[in-house]
Amino acid sequence: MSNKPTHTVYQVTKAGEKSYWNKVGAAWSHQDGDGFKIKLSAMPLEGEIVMRVAKEKPEDENS
Repeated sequence: MSNKPTHTVYQVTKAGEKSYWNKVGAAWSHQDGDGFKIKLSAMPLEGEIVMRVAKEKPEDENS
């Protein structure tokens, strides 16, 4: 497993038509490709948890 996460974990909440993406952790793909190790820095109590492929440059996390 690399030290660099392969995925970023977000909490996604909605207010009307707008979605808010809050980074809550990171994930590393297992070498065999059959799973992930996930580390959360916060435990979301509402909304959805979404895991996306990590990007080299930070993006605007609000959509």
